Amino acid sequence: MSLRLSTVILPVYRWSEGREVWRRAEALGFGAAYTYDHLSWRVPFRDGTWFGAVPTLTAAAGVTERMRLGTMVTSPNFRHPVTLAKDLITLDDVSGGRVTLGIGAGGTGFDAVALGQEPWSPRERADRFAEFVALLDRLLTEPAVSSQGTHYSAVEARTIPGCVQTPRLPFAVAATGPRGMRLAARHGQAWVTTGDPALYDEGTPEQSLAAIRGQVERLEAALGEAGREAAGMHRVLLTGFTPDRATPFASVDAFVDFAGRHAEAGIEEIVLHWPIPNSDFAYDPDVFERIATEAPAQLA
Repeated sequence: MSLRLSTVILPVYRWSEGREVWRRAEALGFGAAYTYDHLSWRVPFRDGTWFGAVPTLTAAAGVTERMRLGTMVTSPNFRHPVTLAKDLITLDDVSGGRVTLGIGAGGTGFDAVALGQEPWSPRERADRFAEFVALLDRLLTEPAVSSQGTHYSAVEARTIPGCVQTPRLPFAVAATGPRGMRLAARHGQAWVTTGDPALYDEGTPEQSLAAIRGQVERLEAALGEAGREAAGMHRVLLTGFTPDRATPFASVDAFVDFAGRHAEAGIEEIVLHWPIPNSDFAYDPDVFERIATEAPAQLA
């Protein structure tokens, strides 16, 4: 099985520049291009240019033709399933059915309190995530939905004409814990990991790889409990958050070694951050483009 390479383009570009970045991503052959769905993000991006995910993806749909587009990832922090469903149906239509929704429980950063709410406990965050995904699933597959939930409700919400993709656009569920894994097994067409956050600062590449292998095994167990075949779940690694986060971008050979080891652990798609100077993603643009164009043949 060949490994798919994709990219994530942070929404930091005015569209006069951004359109060329998205066009270039498609020209380089990436299978998909995602963007973060935050109101703002960590330093050094906190006080800089940062645009909305759905308008950015809609604009990207107009300047690309082949590659898939999506969020990496959307969360309940500042979204509601009813309004999000309407935006996603529109985006799926504009793109001709090329949208994947990356979705996660969200973190405790700036987005978590931007609307004036108190920070949610880990349990409430997990409860909200489960309710959010289940309702969104219904909204994207049924023409009219009424649902009374603890956190999210819908009253005769119309989502006509529905998605171009049937029965709806795919969900890529970011999850590592038991509840999230079960949610991915019930509603996801793909699963997303960034590795084990506990290993970010002091872990080793070997520990990280073992942790990802363990996550894949737990995902497969959750799929079995849900009565689904493991082969039906696409498995995605978002790079940039493992202990060896910079090493793969030193050369094409270094990346092929990194990607090959993760493919053996069960990963089917690797997402690379588009290079951004003066950030954690300040990779050599020439090496990045060589990885995009040369690595796929070596990983086939």
